[in-house]
Amino acid sequence: MDTKTEIIAVGSELLLGQIANTNAQFISSELAEMGFNTYYHTVAGDNAERLTAAIETARSRSNVIIFTGGLGPTKDDLTKETIAANLNRRLVMDEEAMASIERYFKKIDRKMSENNRKQALVLEGSRILKNETGMAPGMAFESEGIHYILLPGPPSEMRPMFSNYARPYLLEQLGEQEQIISRVLRYFAIGESQLEAELEDLIDSQSNPTIAPLAGEGEVTLRLTCRHKEATTAVQLLNETEQKINERVGEYFYGYENTSIMQVLTDELMERKITIASAESLTGGLFSEQLTTVKGTSSVLMGGIVCYTNEMKENVLRVDPETLEKEGAVSEQCARELAENIRSIAGSDIGISFTGEAGPEPMEGHPAGTVFIGIASSEETEVHRLALAGSRDGIRKRSVKYGCRLLLKHLQKHTAL
Repeated sequence: MDTKTEIIAVGSELLLGQIANTNAQFISSELAEMGFNTYYHTVAGDNAERLTAAIETARSRSNVIIFTGGLGPTKDDLTKETIAANLNRRLVMDEEAMASIERYFKKIDRKMSENNRKQALVLEGSRILKNETGMAPGMAFESEGIHYILLPGPPSEMRPMFSNYARPYLLEQLGEQEQIISRVLRYFAIGESQLEAELEDLIDSQSNPTIAPLAGEGEVTLRLTCRHKEATTAVQLLNETEQKINERVGEYFYGYENTSIMQVLTDELMERKITIASAESLTGGLFSEQLTTVKGTSSVLMGGIVCYTNEMKENVLRVDPETLEKEGAVSEQCARELAENIRSIAGSDIGISFTGEAGPEPMEGHPAGTVFIGIASSEETEVHRLALAGSRDGIRKRSVKYGCRLLLKHLQKHTAL
């Protein structure tokens, strides 16, 4: 059976942006592992009329409809009542759920409100999905060829209920589908349009696996997705596609899935037992701040100095006054001295420096987006000049990412470090 799954999340708080719809994300990920196609995500507020419209739309296009939220005790929790009315099904008391709710209130020594009884009402004829971390049970049933699953809204209740009860129900009723396996490839220093141009023929001829470019903050990702009954075959197909892609754009590739270029850099530094220190003018400490968000950084980061003024560059980081006078703070020579001197001051294996003009106005005759990044090690000192576009904040963030990329390339070039 070709499944067309729709997830309907119920709750006005989702529409108001007060919470993110992480339930749909989790369920979609689980369904993909099972080989189920998720075609639609719908969000409906706590309104019976609008929820009814969402149900009717889902029934016209999907054969598996999964609801999350709206099973609580309050008046605006109306998911099962609305479904009951739409499908002309009765709500009946589930005695086991009622007993569980009563035990809960007895355990916490509180009087149970009458409206809590509402949580034990279930759609007649449904299979009860136990709530082992809360009170409201879930439900699963089939009607006119459509499978309905009702799950609670709190993720702490929904996730175990889906894994322990809803997932087995779907596999029992609909069987194992073709597995859907995805892989995310991450690239930096290449734009989305350039990446697509390099891979245009591969993207145009894609079938299985598919290739989907996704733009991120200053970087680009490719999501490869493969469908196959055998997971090993799917992985092999993904490997072959990845190899074809990186034969063309592998220079810009840095990692997989949800990693970051800072995480990859830190892992590389820790593996090689290489220490680093930073001198930051343009970035104002952003490089060091982001580096310290990665677990284990204390073993590689010696420290950093924010040298925003020329006085700090000269008095603390020992930049030659003649350099500042003749070349300026935004210069290759200043970046070189900053990188070399912070390495000496900190006693680190590598020193990195950031100087430049983030904008919005030019500085020392340099347009906004002019950036110099210096990297000093026992092997050599190299300085890279960048011309970046975008907002002031965007230029600073991209400078940090470029610093990570240049450090990785430096480490790869000097394997004896």
